[in-house]
Amino acid sequence: MKTVKIVLLCLLVAFYLFMGSMHFIQPEQYFAMMPSWLPAQKTLIIISGFVEIVLAILLIPIKTRAIAAKLIIAMLVVFFFAIHIPESIGYYKTGNEKFVASIIRLPIQFLFIAWAWIFAKK
Repeated sequence: MKTVKIVLLCLLVAFYLFMGSMHFIQPEQYFAMMPSWLPAQKTLIIISGFVEIVLAILLIPIKTRAIAAKLIIAMLVVFFFAIHIPESIGYYKTGNEKFVASIIRLPIQFLFIAWAWIFAKK
């Protein structure tokens, strides 16, 4: 594997380990993102953090890397439509000052998808 790809892999693993652990360290920051229609929000925040950590670990072995990357992509797509878009719409409707940041975050999700896609191929 080329050096750049190894660095990108290490950064991706570190990113999802960090983001997953943040679900346990500061779960309150995720409550604002959770759509009101989702039940058991605290449980879902904990589960999603656990899933991010597990997927980060599964990126490390070559045998599980492609499936882990594909599952990260699936997770990002679900979060995009179930969390990020509704959040932006809600901020727009309420005039929330976080609206601009939420709009900026939308295209960044595609960069995360592209980053994971690098490792989704066998």
